[in-house]
Amino acid sequence: MANYTEEQWNAKKNELMEKCFNAFAELGLHGTGIRALTGYCGCNTSMIYTYFEDLDDLIIQSTGYCMSKVEEDFMAKAPADVDQLWSFIEEIPYWTAEKHGKKYRLMYQVYTHPKYREHGKRFFSGVDERYTAYAKSLEEKLGIPYQKLTSLIFILIRACVHYALFEDEFYLRSQIDILKETIGLFITKYESERKEQMK
Repeated sequence: MANYTEEQWNAKKNELMEKCFNAFAELGLHGTGIRALTGYCGCNTSMIYTYFEDLDDLIIQSTGYCMSKVEEDFMAKAPADVDQLWSFIEEIPYWTAEKHGKKYRLMYQVYTHPKYREHGKRFFSGVDERYTAYAKSLEEKLGIPYQKLTSLIFILIRACVHYALFEDEFYLRSQIDILKETIGLFITKYESERKEQMK
């Protein structure tokens, strides 16, 4: 690290994680070793071992990092108000599948593998915290308590991921329809409660 600032070191590591994760997503997790990664990423073996202990360490770190970036990408598209909410719910599963489908398929390969399952449990514990914070950021915009929004977000995420994995339109529509109906009921309920409080 002597020749790099900490910022440069981290930037290079992040770049390498993204390239390697994309390589796994394109080439497959199984059978893709260091040599295949270096060819895909345009780097040498020593570069990978400068930042990662071994292939397992690379897989674990790149999966956590890149899927957190996918989450950020998703949350950046959050609706600003109730009027934007309905189109967001309709469009986000297809956008997610097109942009991140391969990444979701890889993530499940990694985190359901016995070797990496404990890392998956820790990652999804972090997901719980991050989407709760996301729900809190939407509470005032949508007028629905964050505790309710958190559950609704998980339903939407599950629908998006399932569609990205299997392109199951029937499952997606059943989830989206009930989600929209539930949100409509919540909006009516909490608008009514606010009006009562203002009397």
